Amino acid sequence: MNAERAGGERETPARRRGQGELEAQVLSVLGEASEPVTAAWVLERLDADLSYSTVITILTRLHAKQAVTRTGRGRPVLWEPVANEAGLAALRMRRLLDKQSDRDAVLSSFVSVLSSHDEDLLRSLLAESGPDDTGAPSGRPER
Repeated sequence: MNAERAGGERETPARRRGQGELEAQVLSVLGEASEPVTAAWVLERLDADLSYSTVITILTRLHAKQAVTRTGRGRPVLWEPVANEAGLAALRMRRLLDKQSDRDAVLSSFVSVLSSHDEDLLRSLLAESGPDDTGAPSGRPER
C-alpha cells in the first residue's frame, strides 16, 4: 500500500523500530551524560526524528521499569540511568521470571538451553556473587 509521489515514484514506508530499540537508544544517550539530564538534552542527542513527547513517553516507561531515575517534582525534571542496555535486558528477564508460577522449572529450562560458554559464565557469576547477593540490579552503569 505504498503511496505514489509525483512522477510515479513509490514512497517506501518508514521502518518500524524493534521492540525496545528506542529504549535502548535513550539509555545509551543517558549513559553518555556525566550528571542527570533533561528530556530536551536527550532529544538533542538522539539520532532519530522523534518528538519531545515521544522522548518523555520513553523515559516514563524506562522509569516504570526501574531503568532510570527521575529527580525533581517541578521543572526541569532530570533523568539518570540506573541500568545500561544489558541491565535493561536483565530487568526484563527478571520481570518475566517473576510472572511465572513455577520459577524452578523456568530457570531449569533456561539453563538447559544455554551454550556451554554461557553456562560456564553463569556458574562463574553465581560463584562470585556469593550466598548473600539479593540479585538486585547494580547501580549506575560503568562509564
